[in-house]
Amino acid sequence: MSQFLPSSVLYVDLSKHLYRVRNRQELFEKYIGGTGVATQLLLEECEKGADPLGPGNVIVFAVGPLTNLYPMASKTVAMFKSPHTGNLGESHAGGRSAIAIRSAGYGAIVIKGASESPVYLAIHEDRVFFRDATAYWGMNSAQTVGRVIRENEPGSGNRTIMRIGKAGENLVTYANLVTETYRHFGRLGLGAVFGSKRLKAVLVSGRKTTPVADRKLFKEVYETLYTQQTKSSALQKYHDLGTASNILVLNELKGLPTRNLGQAWFEGAEEISGENLAEKYLGRRVACAHCPVACIHLATLREPYEDEPYFYKTTMVPYDYELLYALGCMLGVSSVNGVLKLIDEVENWGLDAISTGVVLAWATEAVQKELVTKEETLGLEPKWGDYKTYLKMIELIVEQPNQFYKHLARGVEKAAEKYGGVEFALAMGGNEPAGYHTGPAGYAGFYTGARHSHLDSAGYGIDQKAVGKTPELTAQNIADGLIKEEAWRQVLSSLVVCFFARGVYTPEIVAKALKTVDLNFTENQLMETGLRILKEKYRFKFREGFEFKNLRIPQRILETESPHKNIRKEIIEQSIELYAQKIKT
Repeated sequence: MSQFLPSSVLYVDLSKHLYRVRNRQELFEKYIGGTGVATQLLLEECEKGADPLGPGNVIVFAVGPLTNLYPMASKTVAMFKSPHTGNLGESHAGGRSAIAIRSAGYGAIVIKGASESPVYLAIHEDRVFFRDATAYWGMNSAQTVGRVIRENEPGSGNRTIMRIGKAGENLVTYANLVTETYRHFGRLGLGAVFGSKRLKAVLVSGRKTTPVADRKLFKEVYETLYTQQTKSSALQKYHDLGTASNILVLNELKGLPTRNLGQAWFEGAEEISGENLAEKYLGRRVACAHCPVACIHLATLREPYEDEPYFYKTTMVPYDYELLYALGCMLGVSSVNGVLKLIDEVENWGLDAISTGVVLAWATEAVQKELVTKEETLGLEPKWGDYKTYLKMIELIVEQPNQFYKHLARGVEKAAEKYGGVEFALAMGGNEPAGYHTGPAGYAGFYTGARHSHLDSAGYGIDQKAVGKTPELTAQNIADGLIKEEAWRQVLSSLVVCFFARGVYTPEIVAKALKTVDLNFTENQLMETGLRILKEKYRFKFREGFEFKNLRIPQRILETESPHKNIRKEIIEQSIELYAQKIKT
């Protein structure tokens, strides 16, 4: 057993309240860690055809061999079967979770079964406790749950508390998992999987150290990475403005989805831009553990008390591009206070912001087109920019008092199947898209990415680089570019490296860093491993019924002009077909 690899896997059975530890060094030697190892554990432990909200589904958390050693290698990868798409669920989060898991002595945690009554797990290195969470079940705010557990649970050293809000308890299929207050395992419904298992939270603490095999090489690699990360202009922008800087960039390109993609530019973009927020609302910046960049931006939301003049409630609200897009321009909301209130509401309930915004945008248009009645909306009439009505609708999505809100709680695909409006229901592979109406490569990336996410293959980058250039993008160029990028991102996510640092963690430096933990990969072997991990993800997807031919392309994305003018359906379809051929060979 190598002392340099995080090869211990903790297996927890919620049904029996039992746990055990196994050494899985062979997985970490072959698949590195993170995404690579988590995919294998999901294939092993998740029952074929399992109900995503049943006890046969599993939750896998995994970290990498560079965690606790190098800066910006501190993400945690979560794998599960998604209740939102019925297929592969994958989510990454920063904060302290990866550091805590590695410091507790684990490379991965596998949680299966379902508890009869609400519990939370307290993992203190070699001891696991199944704590009664009945008193916490039903609490509206995920933040309150975290605070109460933090104050009552012993533990020192590196500690993380991952918990769900009421959206997870009520099985909203795009409920997320909150960690360290301002970080999340978003997208695809991990919060609902927690809720289905009656699992309110997972606390992990540890004080174990992380050895290296070559101290001299470790120091050399660390200094190289740290210097590049602190001097890089590409990373400086994440510190200064964060991803919110994309608002004005995409608005100028005419690639900013607005009012359910009725257009791709927003007249209120200046107001909700990263520049305006930084100048007038920025309260502070926060960093994930072992990160010198501090890209987490918190805005100060001041709200007056109704019965106390000159007294204000001050709330720190995290913001980034995706939140400003989904709860801002996508809903036609240009009021900064309105957007911040919507973000704060989503945070408290524990909802995925992107899916929530896209669902509300579809609902607004469905009401406008009289596909949905006021009786079904319980008297609410959403209108673009009316954030007060959207605040009420978010609560109703979580509480689900009638069939309409039950369908909204299952996502835009399910809602449109029931009420109509499929042509303007924005979902790719069943998942609501991120905010990039940049051209055909962006959408091909949404469709082909193993988790149907812009973070898989960055197709929007291919679009942006090709704007105004000849010859035009071809399906072959798109497919080749997506495969190459996504294969390398599997390596980065197996190392659990933040994708913001992808320009620093080059194949050359990654190969050197791995030698310091006694893993020997050439640059070519790294690329081959990344492609193999990607194909393993698709092995799970195919096993659970995924087929490329079943992907639906909404008419709306073809009607609204992008930086590449009107997007042709055939180039998306051809790109998907060529991508599928590469995956299946």
